[in-house]
Amino acid sequence: MNFELIVALRYLREGRGQTALILTGIAVGVGVIVFLSALINGLQTSLIDRTLGSQAHVVVRPPEELPRVLTAEPGTLHGVIVQRPPQRVRSIKQWQQAREDIARFPGVVAVAPTVIGPAMASRGPGSSAVAVRGIDPEQYQRIVALREKLVAGSLDLTGFRALIGIDLADDLGVRVGDRVRLQAGLERTAVYTVAGIFDFGNRDLNQRWVFVSLRAAQALFALDGGVSTLEVRGTRIFDAEALAQRITERTGLVADSWMAVNAQLLVGLRSQSSSSYMIQTFVILAVALGIASVLAVSVVQKSREIGILRATGAPRGRVMRIFLIQGGLLGLAGSALGILLGIVLALLFASLAKNPDGSATFPVELTAALFLRAAATAVGVGILAGLFPARRAARMDPAAVIRGG
Repeated sequence: MNFELIVALRYLREGRGQTALILTGIAVGVGVIVFLSALINGLQTSLIDRTLGSQAHVVVRPPEELPRVLTAEPGTLHGVIVQRPPQRVRSIKQWQQAREDIARFPGVVAVAPTVIGPAMASRGPGSSAVAVRGIDPEQYQRIVALREKLVAGSLDLTGFRALIGIDLADDLGVRVGDRVRLQAGLERTAVYTVAGIFDFGNRDLNQRWVFVSLRAAQALFALDGGVSTLEVRGTRIFDAEALAQRITERTGLVADSWMAVNAQLLVGLRSQSSSSYMIQTFVILAVALGIASVLAVSVVQKSREIGILRATGAPRGRVMRIFLIQGGLLGLAGSALGILLGIVLALLFASLAKNPDGSATFPVELTAALFLRAAATAVGVGILAGLFPARRAARMDPAAVIRGG
Protein backbone atom coordinates (compact mmCIF):
# COMPACT_ATOMS: atom_id res chain seq x y z
CA MET A 1 0.00 0.00 0.00
CA ASN A 2 1.58 3.27 -1.05
CA PHE A 3 2.10 6.27 1.18
CA GLU A 4 -0.65 8.46 -0.30
CA LEU A 5 -3.29 5.77 0.17
CA ILE A 6 -2.27 5.14 3.79
CA VAL A 7 -2.50 8.84 4.64
CA ALA A 8 -5.80 9.22 2.78
CA LEU A 9 -7.36 6.33 4.71
CA ARG A 10 -6.05 7.73 7.98
CA TYR A 11 -7.62 11.12 7.33
CA LEU A 12 -10.95 9.47 6.48
CA ARG A 13 -10.87 7.39 9.68
CA GLU A 14 -10.02 10.37 11.86
CA GLY A 15 -12.98 12.33 10.49
CA ARG A 16 -15.52 9.52 10.89
CA GLY A 17 -18.49 11.82 11.31
CA GLN A 18 -17.70 13.83 8.20
CA THR A 19 -16.88 10.67 6.25
CA ALA A 20 -20.16 9.00 7.25
CA LEU A 21 -22.12 12.13 6.36
CA ILE A 22 -20.64 12.51 2.89
CA LEU A 23 -20.89 8.75 2.21
CA THR A 24 -24.60 8.98 3.02
CA GLY A 25 -24.97 11.92 0.64
CA ILE A 26 -23.12 10.12 -2.16
CA ALA A 27 -25.11 6.91 -1.58
CA VAL A 28 -28.42 8.80 -1.77
CA GLY A 29 -27.30 10.63 -4.92
CA VAL A 30 -26.12 7.46 -6.67
CA GLY A 31 -29.25 5.64 -5.51
CA VAL A 32 -31.44 8.33 -7.07
CA ILE A 33 -29.46 8.12 -10.33
CA VAL A 34 -29.74 4.31 -10.46
CA PHE A 35 -33.44 4.36 -9.57
CA LEU A 36 -34.40 7.05 -12.08
CA SER A 37 -32.29 5.53 -14.86
CA ALA A 38 -33.70 2.03 -14.24
CA LEU A 39 -37.28 3.36 -14.18
CA ILE A 40 -37.02 5.58 -17.27
CA ASN A 41 -35.04 3.00 -19.26
CA GLY A 42 -37.57 0.34 -18.32
CA LEU A 43 -40.51 2.53 -19.33
CA GLN A 44 -38.85 3.42 -22.63
CA THR A 45 -38.01 -0.21 -23.39
CA SER A 46 -41.57 -1.30 -22.57
CA LEU A 47 -43.06 1.51 -24.66
CA ILE A 48 -40.79 0.77 -27.62
CA ASP A 49 -41.51 -2.96 -27.40
CA ARG A 50 -45.26 -2.33 -27.41
CA THR A 51 -45.01 0.12 -30.30
CA LEU A 52 -42.31 -1.51 -32.42
CA GLY A 53 -43.14 -5.05 -31.44
CA SER A 54 -45.61 -5.02 -34.33
CA GLN A 55 -43.72 -3.04 -36.97
CA ALA A 56 -40.44 -2.81 -38.80
CA HIS A 57 -37.85 -0.12 -38.19
CA VAL A 58 -38.15 1.00 -41.83
CA VAL A 59 -40.86 0.23 -44.42
CA VAL A 60 -39.88 0.59 -48.09
CA ARG A 61 -42.58 1.01 -50.74
CA PRO A 62 -42.85 2.19 -54.36
CA PRO A 63 -43.34 5.91 -55.09
CA GLU A 64 -46.92 7.11 -55.34
CA GLU A 65 -48.47 7.36 -58.76
CA LEU A 66 -48.14 10.89 -60.16
CA PRO A 67 -51.20 13.11 -60.66
CA ARG A 68 -52.46 13.39 -64.21
CA VAL A 69 -53.70 16.42 -66.11
CA LEU A 70 -57.27 16.13 -67.38
CA THR A 71 -57.67 17.36 -70.96
CA ALA A 72 -60.55 19.66 -71.81
CA GLU A 73 -63.10 19.08 -74.55
CA PRO A 74 -62.36 20.84 -77.83
CA GLY A 75 -63.55 24.45 -77.83
CA THR A 76 -63.76 24.58 -74.02
CA LEU A 77 -61.67 27.13 -72.15
CA HIS A 78 -60.87 26.55 -68.49
CA GLY A 79 -57.92 26.18 -66.14
CA VAL A 80 -55.84 23.05 -65.93
CA ILE A 81 -57.33 20.41 -63.62
CA VAL A 82 -54.79 18.20 -61.82
CA GLN A 83 -56.33 15.09 -60.32
CA ARG A 84 -54.52 12.77 -57.92
CA PRO A 85 -55.09 9.19 -59.06
CA PRO A 86 -56.45 6.66 -56.57
CA GLN A 87 -53.63 4.64 -55.03
CA ARG A 88 -53.73 0.88 -55.46
CA VAL A 89 -51.63 -2.04 -54.31
CA ARG A 90 -48.58 -1.94 -56.59
CA SER A 91 -45.40 -3.93 -56.68
CA ILE A 92 -41.90 -2.60 -56.17
CA LYS A 93 -40.10 -2.87 -59.49
CA GLN A 94 -37.25 -5.39 -59.37
CA TRP A 95 -37.90 -5.93 -55.70
CA GLN A 96 -35.50 -8.89 -55.46
CA GLN A 97 -32.59 -6.67 -56.47
CA ALA A 98 -33.77 -3.91 -54.14
CA ARG A 99 -33.94 -6.37 -51.24
CA GLU A 100 -30.39 -7.57 -51.90
CA ASP A 101 -29.11 -3.99 -52.12
CA ILE A 102 -30.80 -2.96 -48.88
CA ALA A 103 -29.57 -6.09 -47.08
CA ARG A 104 -25.98 -5.00 -47.80
CA PHE A 105 -26.45 -1.62 -46.13
CA PRO A 106 -24.42 -1.16 -42.91
CA GLY A 107 -26.65 -1.59 -39.88
CA VAL A 108 -29.31 -3.73 -41.59
CA VAL A 109 -30.17 -6.96 -39.79
CA ALA A 110 -33.01 -8.32 -41.92
CA VAL A 111 -35.18 -7.45 -44.92
CA ALA A 112 -38.54 -9.17 -45.45
CA PRO A 113 -40.79 -8.84 -48.57
CA THR A 114 -44.47 -8.30 -47.81
CA VAL A 115 -47.74 -7.60 -49.60
CA ILE A 116 -50.11 -5.25 -47.80
CA GLY A 117 -53.59 -4.31 -48.95
CA PRO A 118 -57.16 -3.67 -47.79
CA ALA A 119 -59.84 -6.34 -47.80
CA MET A 120 -63.10 -7.36 -46.20
CA ALA A 121 -63.18 -10.33 -43.84
CA SER A 122 -66.51 -12.05 -43.37
CA ARG A 123 -68.06 -15.14 -41.83
CA GLY A 124 -71.75 -15.63 -42.16
CA PRO A 125 -73.54 -12.31 -41.54
CA GLY A 126 -70.51 -10.79 -39.77
CA SER A 127 -67.92 -8.74 -41.65
CA SER A 128 -65.07 -6.37 -40.89
CA ALA A 129 -62.62 -4.23 -42.87
CA VAL A 130 -59.10 -5.60 -42.48
CA ALA A 131 -55.55 -5.07 -43.70
CA VAL A 132 -54.19 -8.24 -45.25
CA ARG A 133 -50.44 -8.79 -44.84
CA GLY A 134 -48.83 -11.40 -47.04
CA ILE A 135 -45.58 -12.65 -45.48
CA ASP A 136 -42.96 -15.34 -45.59
CA PRO A 137 -43.17 -16.53 -41.95
CA GLU A 138 -39.46 -17.31 -41.52
CA GLN A 139 -38.27 -14.03 -43.00
CA TYR A 140 -40.94 -11.96 -41.27
CA GLN A 141 -40.09 -13.54 -37.91
CA ARG A 142 -36.74 -11.72 -38.08
CA ILE A 143 -38.60 -8.40 -38.37
CA VAL A 144 -41.48 -8.98 -35.93
CA ALA A 145 -41.56 -11.80 -33.38
CA LEU A 146 -44.92 -13.01 -34.66
CA ARG A 147 -44.60 -16.51 -33.22
CA GLU A 148 -44.29 -15.06 -29.70
CA LYS A 149 -47.54 -13.11 -30.22
CA LEU A 150 -49.64 -16.23 -30.87
CA VAL A 151 -52.17 -17.13 -28.19
CA ALA A 152 -53.62 -20.08 -30.07
CA GLY A 153 -52.72 -22.20 -33.09
CA SER A 154 -49.42 -22.13 -34.98
CA LEU A 155 -47.48 -20.04 -37.46
CA ASP A 156 -48.43 -22.26 -40.41
CA LEU A 157 -49.47 -20.26 -43.46
CA THR A 158 -49.14 -22.98 -46.08
CA GLY A 159 -51.96 -23.05 -48.60
CA PHE A 160 -55.06 -21.10 -47.70
CA ARG A 161 -54.35 -20.57 -44.02
CA ALA A 162 -54.40 -17.29 -42.11
CA LEU A 163 -53.59 -15.70 -38.76
CA ILE A 164 -56.11 -13.27 -37.28
CA GLY A 165 -56.13 -11.03 -34.21
CA ILE A 166 -57.88 -12.01 -31.02
CA ASP A 167 -60.36 -9.11 -31.28
CA LEU A 168 -61.23 -9.90 -34.91
CA ALA A 169 -61.75 -13.53 -33.91
CA ASP A 170 -64.23 -12.40 -31.24
CA ASP A 171 -66.00 -10.07 -33.67
CA LEU A 172 -66.45 -12.81 -36.28
CA GLY A 173 -66.98 -15.58 -33.74
CA VAL A 174 -64.20 -17.81 -35.08
CA ARG A 175 -61.54 -19.98 -33.50
CA VAL A 176 -58.59 -21.99 -34.78
CA GLY A 177 -59.79 -24.32 -37.52
CA ASP A 178 -62.76 -22.17 -38.56
CA ARG A 179 -62.94 -20.47 -41.95
CA VAL A 180 -63.19 -16.83 -42.97
CA ARG A 181 -63.68 -15.24 -46.37
CA LEU A 182 -61.39 -12.46 -47.59
CA GLN A 183 -62.53 -10.21 -50.42
CA ALA A 184 -60.24 -7.69 -52.12
CA GLY A 185 -61.98 -5.50 -54.68
CA LEU A 186 -65.16 -6.62 -56.38
CA GLU A 187 -64.15 -10.00 -57.78
CA ARG A 188 -61.12 -11.42 -55.92
CA THR A 189 -62.21 -13.57 -52.98
CA ALA A 190 -60.75 -16.57 -51.17
CA VAL A 191 -61.68 -18.69 -48.17
CA TYR A 192 -58.98 -19.23 -45.50
CA THR A 193 -58.73 -21.57 -42.55
CA VAL A 194 -57.73 -19.87 -39.30
CA ALA A 195 -54.33 -21.37 -38.43
CA GLY A 196 -53.64 -19.19 -35.41
CA ILE A 197 -54.80 -16.23 -33.32
CA PHE A 198 -52.40 -13.50 -32.21
CA ASP A 199 -52.45 -10.73 -29.64
CA PHE A 200 -50.25 -7.65 -30.15
CA GLY A 201 -51.66 -5.91 -27.09
CA ASN A 202 -53.20 -3.31 -29.41
CA ARG A 203 -56.93 -3.50 -30.06
CA ASP A 204 -56.72 -1.75 -33.44
CA LEU A 205 -54.12 -4.18 -34.75
CA ASN A 206 -55.94 -7.16 -33.27
CA GLN A 207 -59.11 -6.11 -35.09
CA ARG A 208 -57.59 -5.18 -38.46
CA TRP A 209 -54.54 -7.31 -39.27
CA VAL A 210 -54.79 -10.63 -41.06
CA PHE A 211 -51.65 -12.56 -42.03
CA VAL A 212 -51.58 -14.92 -45.02
CA SER A 213 -48.75 -16.42 -47.04
CA LEU A 214 -46.88 -14.20 -49.47
CA ARG A 215 -48.09 -16.22 -52.43
CA ALA A 216 -51.72 -16.09 -51.29
CA ALA A 217 -51.58 -12.30 -50.93
CA GLN A 218 -49.98 -11.95 -54.37
CA ALA A 219 -52.90 -13.86 -55.85
CA LEU A 220 -55.48 -11.95 -53.80
CA PHE A 221 -54.19 -8.54 -54.94
CA ALA A 222 -53.18 -9.66 -58.44
CA LEU A 223 -49.49 -8.80 -58.06
CA ASP A 224 -48.22 -11.90 -59.90
CA GLY A 225 -44.98 -12.45 -58.02
CA GLY A 226 -44.56 -8.85 -56.83
CA VAL A 227 -44.40 -7.35 -53.36
CA SER A 228 -45.78 -4.01 -52.21
CA THR A 229 -43.33 -3.36 -49.37
CA LEU A 230 -39.95 -4.36 -48.02
CA GLU A 231 -39.76 -4.29 -44.23
CA VAL A 232 -36.34 -3.60 -42.73
CA ARG A 233 -34.91 -4.12 -39.26
CA GLY A 234 -31.71 -2.35 -38.20
CA THR A 235 -29.17 -2.90 -35.45
CA ARG A 236 -29.84 0.42 -33.72
CA ILE A 237 -33.45 1.44 -33.31
CA PHE A 238 -32.77 5.18 -33.08
CA ASP A 239 -30.76 5.14 -36.32
CA ALA A 240 -33.90 4.21 -38.28
CA GLU A 241 -34.46 7.67 -39.79
CA ALA A 242 -30.88 7.91 -41.06
CA LEU A 243 -31.20 4.40 -42.52
CA ALA A 244 -34.47 5.34 -44.25
CA GLN A 245 -32.84 8.38 -45.83
CA ARG A 246 -29.94 6.29 -47.15
CA ILE A 247 -32.36 3.76 -48.64
CA THR A 248 -34.31 6.51 -50.39
CA GLU A 249 -31.13 8.09 -51.76
CA ARG A 250 -29.70 4.79 -53.03
CA THR A 251 -32.83 3.10 -54.40
CA GLY A 252 -35.23 5.94 -55.28
CA LEU A 253 -37.98 4.15 -53.32
CA VAL A 254 -40.03 5.68 -50.52
CA ALA A 255 -38.71 4.65 -47.10
CA ASP A 256 -40.62 5.51 -43.91
CA SER A 257 -38.95 4.97 -40.55
CA TRP A 258 -40.81 4.31 -37.31
CA MET A 259 -39.41 7.63 -36.07
CA ALA A 260 -41.26 9.55 -38.80
CA VAL A 261 -44.46 7.54 -38.43
CA ASN A 262 -44.47 7.81 -34.62
CA ALA A 263 -43.24 11.39 -34.26
CA GLN A 264 -45.23 12.05 -31.08
CA LEU A 265 -43.85 8.92 -29.43
CA LEU A 266 -40.32 10.02 -30.32
CA VAL A 267 -40.92 13.45 -28.74
CA GLY A 268 -42.15 11.73 -25.58
CA LEU A 269 -39.11 9.45 -25.40
CA ARG A 270 -36.72 12.36 -25.87
CA SER A 271 -38.53 14.41 -23.24
CA GLN A 272 -38.18 11.54 -20.77
CA SER A 273 -34.46 11.25 -21.48
CA SER A 274 -33.94 15.02 -21.19
CA SER A 275 -35.73 15.20 -17.84
CA SER A 276 -33.69 12.25 -16.56
CA TYR A 277 -30.40 13.86 -17.61
CA MET A 278 -31.39 17.17 -16.00
CA ILE A 279 -32.23 15.52 -12.67
CA GLN A 280 -29.02 13.49 -12.73
CA THR A 281 -26.98 16.62 -13.47
CA PHE A 282 -28.32 18.39 -10.38
CA VAL A 283 -27.78 15.29 -8.25
CA ILE A 284 -24.17 15.00 -9.47
CA LEU A 285 -23.61 18.70 -8.79
CA ALA A 286 -24.91 18.32 -5.23
CA VAL A 287 -22.66 15.30 -4.63
CA ALA A 288 -19.63 17.15 -6.01
CA LEU A 289 -20.25 20.16 -3.77
CA GLY A 290 -20.62 17.87 -0.75
CA ILE A 291 -17.34 16.07 -1.41
CA ALA A 292 -15.51 19.33 -2.12
CA SER A 293 -16.77 20.94 1.08
CA VAL A 294 -15.76 17.96 3.24
CA LEU A 295 -12.29 17.81 1.71
CA ALA A 296 -11.89 21.59 2.03
CA VAL A 297 -12.65 21.33 5.74
CA SER A 298 -10.20 18.43 5.97
CA VAL A 299 -7.48 20.59 4.42
CA VAL A 300 -8.04 23.25 7.08
CA GLN A 301 -8.09 20.70 9.88
CA LYS A 302 -4.97 18.93 8.64
CA SER A 303 -3.06 22.05 7.65
CA ARG A 304 -0.39 21.52 10.33
CA GLU A 305 0.18 17.91 9.26
CA ILE A 306 0.29 18.99 5.63
CA GLY A 307 2.90 21.59 6.52
CA ILE A 308 5.02 18.97 8.29
CA LEU A 309 4.76 16.69 5.23
CA ARG A 310 5.89 19.53 2.99
CA ALA A 311 8.71 20.44 5.38
CA THR A 312 10.00 16.86 5.41
CA GLY A 313 10.34 16.93 1.65
CA ALA A 314 6.99 15.63 0.42
CA PRO A 315 6.49 17.09 -3.09
CA ARG A 316 3.34 18.99 -3.99
CA GLY A 317 2.20 16.18 -6.29
CA ARG A 318 2.20 13.71 -3.38
CA VAL A 319 0.12 16.03 -1.21
CA MET A 320 -2.35 16.53 -4.06
CA ARG A 321 -2.69 12.81 -4.59
CA ILE A 322 -3.64 12.28 -0.94
CA PHE A 323 -6.78 14.39 -1.32
CA LEU A 324 -7.56 13.15 -4.81
CA ILE A 325 -7.41 9.59 -3.47
CA GLN A 326 -9.76 10.60 -0.66
CA GLY A 327 -12.25 11.91 -3.22
CA GLY A 328 -11.98 8.74 -5.27
CA LEU A 329 -12.41 6.49 -2.22
CA LEU A 330 -15.46 8.44 -1.09
CA GLY A 331 -16.95 8.14 -4.59
CA LEU A 332 -16.20 4.40 -4.79
CA ALA A 333 -17.61 3.52 -1.37
CA GLY A 334 -20.59 5.82 -1.82
CA SER A 335 -21.36 4.37 -5.25
CA ALA A 336 -21.38 0.81 -3.85
CA LEU A 337 -23.88 1.80 -1.17
CA GLY A 338 -25.86 3.90 -3.66
CA ILE A 339 -26.16 1.07 -6.20
CA LEU A 340 -27.57 -1.22 -3.50
CA LEU A 341 -29.99 1.52 -2.45
CA GLY A 342 -31.04 2.12 -6.07
CA ILE A 343 -31.66 -1.60 -6.65
CA VAL A 344 -33.82 -1.85 -3.53
CA LEU A 345 -35.83 1.25 -4.47
CA ALA A 346 -36.33 0.09 -8.06
CA LEU A 347 -37.44 -3.43 -7.15
CA LEU A 348 -39.70 -2.14 -4.38
CA PHE A 349 -41.33 0.40 -6.69
CA ALA A 350 -41.84 -2.20 -9.43
CA SER A 351 -43.46 -4.62 -6.97
CA LEU A 352 -45.97 -2.08 -5.65
CA ALA A 353 -47.92 -1.55 -8.89
CA LYS A 354 -49.02 -4.57 -10.95
CA ASN A 355 -51.08 -4.96 -14.11
CA PRO A 356 -54.02 -7.41 -14.18
CA ASP A 357 -51.76 -10.00 -15.84
CA GLY A 358 -49.25 -9.75 -13.00
CA SER A 359 -46.61 -7.75 -14.89
CA ALA A 360 -45.16 -4.57 -13.43
CA THR A 361 -47.02 -1.37 -14.28
CA PHE A 362 -43.71 0.48 -14.05
CA PRO A 363 -41.02 -1.93 -15.28
CA VAL A 364 -37.42 -1.25 -14.29
CA GLU A 365 -34.31 -2.09 -16.24
CA LEU A 366 -31.35 -2.92 -13.99
CA THR A 367 -28.22 -3.70 -15.99
CA ALA A 368 -24.51 -4.06 -15.32
CA ALA A 369 -23.87 -1.14 -17.69
CA LEU A 370 -26.07 1.10 -15.51
CA PHE A 371 -24.18 0.10 -12.35
CA LEU A 372 -20.77 0.61 -13.96
CA ARG A 373 -21.83 4.00 -15.30
CA ALA A 374 -23.11 5.10 -11.89
CA ALA A 375 -19.93 3.93 -10.15
CA ALA A 376 -17.68 5.59 -12.73
CA THR A 377 -19.67 8.82 -12.39
CA ALA A 378 -19.38 8.82 -8.59
CA VAL A 379 -15.63 8.07 -8.62
CA GLY A 380 -14.99 10.66 -11.33
CA VAL A 381 -17.02 13.30 -9.50
CA GLY A 382 -15.17 12.44 -6.28
CA ILE A 383 -11.77 12.94 -7.88
CA LEU A 384 -12.80 16.16 -9.61
CA ALA A 385 -14.38 17.48 -6.42
CA GLY A 386 -11.13 16.82 -4.58
CA LEU A 387 -9.07 18.71 -7.13
CA PHE A 388 -9.59 22.20 -5.66
CA PRO A 389 -8.87 21.21 -2.01
CA ALA A 390 -5.88 19.16 -3.23
CA ARG A 391 -4.40 22.13 -5.09
CA ARG A 392 -4.97 24.33 -2.04
CA ALA A 393 -3.17 21.84 0.19
CA ALA A 394 -0.28 21.50 -2.26
CA ARG A 395 0.22 25.28 -2.41
CA MET A 396 0.51 25.73 1.36
CA ASP A 397 3.70 27.33 2.63
CA PRO A 398 5.02 24.77 5.16
CA ALA A 399 6.87 27.37 7.27
CA ALA A 400 3.84 29.64 7.55
CA VAL A 401 1.49 26.78 8.35
CA ILE A 402 3.74 25.29 11.06
CA ARG A 403 4.43 28.70 12.59
CA GLY A 404 0.73 29.58 12.57
CA GLY A 405 -0.11 26.20 14.15
